[in-house]
Amino acid sequence: MVHCFKKNGYDIVLDVNSGTVHEVDDVAYDMIELIREKAGEECKREDLTPELRKEIIGLLLEKYGDQPDVNEEELNETLEDICGLMDAGQLFSKDLFENMSIDFKKRQSVLKALCLHVAHDCNLSCKYCFAGEGEYHGERGLMSYETGKRALDFLIENSGSRHNLEVDFFGGEPLMNWDVVKRLVAYGREQEKKYNKNFRFTVTTNGVLLDDEIIDFCNREMGNVVISLDGRKAVNDRMRSSRNGKGSYDLIVPKFQRFVEKRGDKEYYMRGTYTHYNTDFLQDLLHMADLGFKELSIEPVVAPPEADYALKEEDLPVILEQYDQLAVEMLKREKEGRGFTFYHYMIDLEGGPCVVKRVSGCGVGTEYMAVTPNGDLYPCHQFAGEEKYRLGSVFEGVTNGEIRNEFKLCNVYAHPECKDCFAKMYCSGGCAANASHTTGSVTGVYEMGCKIHKNRIENALMMQVARRAEAEE
Repeated sequence: MVHCFKKNGYDIVLDVNSGTVHEVDDVAYDMIELIREKAGEECKREDLTPELRKEIIGLLLEKYGDQPDVNEEELNETLEDICGLMDAGQLFSKDLFENMSIDFKKRQSVLKALCLHVAHDCNLSCKYCFAGEGEYHGERGLMSYETGKRALDFLIENSGSRHNLEVDFFGGEPLMNWDVVKRLVAYGREQEKKYNKNFRFTVTTNGVLLDDEIIDFCNREMGNVVISLDGRKAVNDRMRSSRNGKGSYDLIVPKFQRFVEKRGDKEYYMRGTYTHYNTDFLQDLLHMADLGFKELSIEPVVAPPEADYALKEEDLPVILEQYDQLAVEMLKREKEGRGFTFYHYMIDLEGGPCVVKRVSGCGVGTEYMAVTPNGDLYPCHQFAGEEKYRLGSVFEGVTNGEIRNEFKLCNVYAHPECKDCFAKMYCSGGCAANASHTTGSVTGVYEMGCKIHKNRIENALMMQVARRAEAEE
């Protein structure tokens, strides 16, 4: 399968199954499109019969015949170059992974990560919060040290031979239960030595309670810290306010700036959410970058369609244009020495995720689970509190094998809509929680999110092509 697209002045061809990206000229671009149309998505050199070659070259001569550098000899050379790429498995390559995905259900569920909901409570009252103001539509509660300790033991016991394990302290607002967080980190460090494991701890915070003691602890112990800001003051304060309605921007921005200053070169990223009210979210990203935050992400809100802040189909053209403009602006700022990263534009064309990761995604419900304050297990943080998705608990283990098996099938080939999609190896079928909450099925497709992600993939690939072209000049 090949995907041809034009972006920011570049003609780009992605060979979907091999992941190879080609920058081509207009003639080669049109030739590849004609080959796909007439010989199929997984054609080989021998499929290009003399008659078909003659037809393709004739069509291109008809289109480009008035250009002095386009003639039959040049077109035959271009066609031979394309055949060479086909022979090398870099163009029109076969899908070798679909049959492999069938075996994923049979694989042993080896746990590698837990999201610990140390606080089902929050000191903000964000309007779009999927967790119902941090309470997950239930009662407020804080995780006890004993429950958290048992969760870490459960992770170790179910991690098999895995050495590297991940634990994210989450909420609500996890800093509201900070003493337990610190004690659990200390306990985890003790267990590392006993069981030959390595814990990578992370924390996600709204920043309200950040102080120097917490910052210093995070910089010692947390492999990553996710901080939450939606951008410009008016945008942020409209959605992210305290329970008395007061906006959070003025309180948290100086704390985040202090955090980033002390964080140095250690990993963090600032995550925002855009809604129907700020479809010009590029301005929010640039605002965050200009404040000194260089590791950025902003996500489309997923909300009930009746919510006033929910994204609408008519917002989509503006949203896609914002992503296009973002890519161009990022390249410009890189040249000026004031670049920043954007989570969805970070694609590694040389290495990147392994095939299993590309096909099966985040491992929701199998390799990754969420733990509520009372120890209940759910497939991920976005399912917490939904009783039908309760897997069991850290005390009794996984008792709902039927649900776990359902999540074992969460891979890109479980979605018929994804079979012929060029982005399938970059999104792995999308987020199971978003699919469930918008379609009612974890193997459904969240259509708006799908359209947005395909645009982001094209822009990410374009940026790689642009950087490569810049390096070759």
